[in-house]
Amino acid sequence: MKTMTCRQLGGACDLALSGETADEVIQAQDKHLNDIVASGDVAHQAAQKDMKGRWKHPIKGMGWYKQTKRDFAALPED
Repeated sequence: MKTMTCRQLGGACDLALSGETADEVIQAQDKHLNDIVASGDVAHQAAQKDMKGRWKHPIKGMGWYKQTKRDFAALPED
């Protein structure tokens, strides 16, 4: 299990997101962004927009995804 923060993934806070894989952490980040913006948080709106935009621009999004996977791999186990 490894942990990254919302901020490390491009978000606006230091909420810890944990998972066995980078994909699990990314999915937790996506859910966090959707939930917090839906609750009225404006600080995370830019990160949510970026998240949605990654999949509309696959080449740029893939660069973010590969870098996030490398960053996750470099982390120590919790």
